[in-house]
Amino acid sequence: MSDGTSEQVWFISHAGEDRAWAEWIAWQLIDAGHEVELDCWDWGAGDNFVLKMNAALERGRFLALFSPAYFEPERFTTPEWTAMVAQQKKITPVRIAHTTTPAILSPLIATDLFGLDDHGAREALLRAVNGPSRPSMAPARPPEMLARIGGTGPRLPGSLPRVRNLPARNAAFTGRDSLLVQLREALASGQRVAAQALHGRGGVGKTQLALEYAYRFAGEYEFAWWITSEDPTLIPDQLAQLAARTGIAPAGTPPAAAVELLLAELGAMSRWLLVFDNAETPDALAPFLPGGPGHVLITSRNPLWTSYAVPVDVDTLSRTESVALLRAQGAALTDADADAIAATLGDLPLALAQAAALLTRGLSAEDLKEELAANLVEVMKRNPPPGYPVGLAAQVRLTRSRLQAQHPGAAAVVDALALLAPEPFPLTTCAGLLPEQASALLVGAAGSRLAAVDAVEAIARHGLARIQSGTVQLHRLTQDMLTGQMTRPERDQAWGDAEALLTAASSGNPGEPRWWPAWQVLLPHALALDPAQLATSGGRYVVGRACWYLMERGQPRPALERLQRLYNACLQQLGPDHDDTLRAAHNLARAYDDTLDREGARALDQDTLNRRRRLYGDEHDDTLASAGNLALRLQGLERYEEALALEEETLAVRRRVVGPEHPDTLRTASNLASDLAGVGRVGEAVVLGEETLAARRRVVGPEHPDTLRTASNLASDLAGVGRVGEAVVLGEETLAVQRRVLGADHPDTLNTANNLAVNLRDAGRVGEGRVLGEETLERRRRVLGEDHPDTRRTANWLARLVKGQGESGVGG
Repeated sequence: MSDGTSEQVWFISHAGEDRAWAEWIAWQLIDAGHEVELDCWDWGAGDNFVLKMNAALERGRFLALFSPAYFEPERFTTPEWTAMVAQQKKITPVRIAHTTTPAILSPLIATDLFGLDDHGAREALLRAVNGPSRPSMAPARPPEMLARIGGTGPRLPGSLPRVRNLPARNAAFTGRDSLLVQLREALASGQRVAAQALHGRGGVGKTQLALEYAYRFAGEYEFAWWITSEDPTLIPDQLAQLAARTGIAPAGTPPAAAVELLLAELGAMSRWLLVFDNAETPDALAPFLPGGPGHVLITSRNPLWTSYAVPVDVDTLSRTESVALLRAQGAALTDADADAIAATLGDLPLALAQAAALLTRGLSAEDLKEELAANLVEVMKRNPPPGYPVGLAAQVRLTRSRLQAQHPGAAAVVDALALLAPEPFPLTTCAGLLPEQASALLVGAAGSRLAAVDAVEAIARHGLARIQSGTVQLHRLTQDMLTGQMTRPERDQAWGDAEALLTAASSGNPGEPRWWPAWQVLLPHALALDPAQLATSGGRYVVGRACWYLMERGQPRPALERLQRLYNACLQQLGPDHDDTLRAAHNLARAYDDTLDREGARALDQDTLNRRRRLYGDEHDDTLASAGNLALRLQGLERYEEALALEEETLAVRRRVVGPEHPDTLRTASNLASDLAGVGRVGEAVVLGEETLAARRRVVGPEHPDTLRTASNLASDLAGVGRVGEAVVLGEETLAVQRRVLGADHPDTLNTANNLAVNLRDAGRVGEGRVLGEETLERRRRVLGEDHPDTRRTANWLARLVKGQGESGVGG
């Protein structure tokens, strides 16, 4: 730093938690031509604070940022006070929050910066600093400061990024100042890994700490995005929303493609913050961690983050912080009562915050201590889950009891949600749609929109859940405490109500992209229920549809285990001919096929078809669906003649029963075209494929997955009859749409890419074909595995291509 004149260097004195203000003020002074010295920019670890400050005062002026934190007795040491008083003529104070100035500094006139907009605060600051005149020269900026902090400087502290989705700030947050400063210094230090992983046992306040950091330093970022990360399969959709909000990816871009664009862009951007909340498996989160100069916060119970982030241990609060948290909502407590309650709750932030809420709802400190004492013993007898504090369980029980007394229906909602996923549940969408098995209490809470609104408000008042846009989200710890305290009858009712809520929230056909956003919201809740314990047709149907959604999105393996359990349970409880059993068999057969158990899929579909013919007749819609499925399984086993005969029969019936352009009829026609190609009747396949593609574009739209699948098959057949140029054009068009609608890694997209690579080679565009083939092979290895037949097929074709022995007939 240049020495400058004695009046040109401004030393900025601030409390640790006011760092955002200090950095903002430093930027304004630099931009106005002043030179600054800021401890967090210019001083290293181990520097003597008092000596550095005195040296700064010798060179220039002292700008003091007055705030409540600035005058805390434990922060302001005697040497620093002495240095300030000795240089009082050089002190320029500014207030950044309401505070009482100590008597020794009361003669100084402080300028208020808080409560102003960005422009007003800047003008007030410069008036305080410049006085009647401004410096004639603009000194150099601190070395490397731009690279450490970012390109344009922060906004006014307290302002929020234009793009954000942060949950509501906790107004009762208190303490953690040293940890917040540690986080800020670590993230802004320019280290190679600008990621911090907050880990610790449940209830220590990791999420609240990350949220407070995001708000306290929001002015440092252009956008701040919160990602719920407990289930890694739900992360891509949340990142895709960020990509759309920032304009990095067009609206409607498939999640996988949007995430790919987002991560690439973030690597070249600074001044962004991503918070991955409740991430538990480092390797599962790793693909979503961007590089570059932005900042990442992770909250997790898992401490093993060294490979991806700097682990930060979050422990319980100090007793002073615990007492402050208990009083943060206005409860009047003696020191003895506050200390006793904090001790009972083990200084655990979540339990303390909930206890404070009880105190503000009219429960006296004495009553609270008695209830906690009684419930702690009871909870210990019930053996709560390892790692969960008993104080938290006691508080949950107290709150739930009060909710039940005041709003029994809202308590029924909470009990039901305790058995679903710890994700937002769209309660208001269930209003008026509950099935018959719902309890009278649940019907009273969600039987109408107005009733649902009342229930949501009651839950919010009692602090049991996060409420946002009509959704109710229970924290997983609250869920565990609730379920662990239920009696058997209470749990049975909660289970029935959970199924009822799931059934009421069920969306449309998971095979249609327009319903995918709704299924994405419902998916974690459907997967949270044990399929073997489902008791209603509605519950079984929704879980089956959720698994179908997973298969439509190219994730058959997580669907397989659940569908197998569902089928086994139906078979045992309902018998092989029950509608639910046959529907479960229908879904399970697809899961078998998608995971390459071709014969298992064929046998199950054959059995289902036989039963449906006997039960419903040959022309029933379910019978025809089973016939079409069986034909697909036969095709997968290369039993093309059998598949062809069955598909022709099915198509004829469908055309007669539901018409030639019904979606089911067109699906059968598309499959028949594949069968025709399989037996060498490629010319007929092309004719039928062209006819079916045109009809599907009219009926279900040009970007429907079924339409794209027909187009992909047709492109392959066109090449088979020598129309390679047309095949390439159709393949390129189809691939572009599939990448956008389904994602680049979807099995259908990879099939099209594989076939297009072959057709490009046959069209003389060998280099392009090889590049696409290599990209497809890499994706298939990653998505399907090295030993998957499709992966091996692509690898073998590429090997022959490299040797100059390509075969034009290889497809995907």
